[in-house]
Amino acid sequence: MDKRYYITTPIYYPSAKPHMGHAYSSIIADFFARFKRIDGFEVYFLTGTDEHGLKIQRAAEKKGLETLEFCNQISKTFQDLSKKLNLTNTDFIRTTE
Repeated sequence: MDKRYYITTPIYYPSAKPHMGHAYSSIIADFFARFKRIDGFEVYFLTGTDEHGLKIQRAAEKKGLETLEFCNQISKTFQDLSKKLNLTNTDFIRTTE
């Protein structure tokens, strides 16, 4: 029997830089992913950003950037957070991919 475990964080809405709430839910998901790996499961741990909507467009306009350029910059801060927190996520998904 194959033992697989799927876990995901919310897909974060990147209208601004990450905050403690983003870190908290990512760390909790990472905890479970690591525990399941120790228990012999093949783990798929996903996180990412949800880059659509009027709030994103307005935040980009406020910064004087094209929407995708703004999303690229903000999404990178979320990817950097994963590295800084030493998260073991399998993939980082962006809705603009």
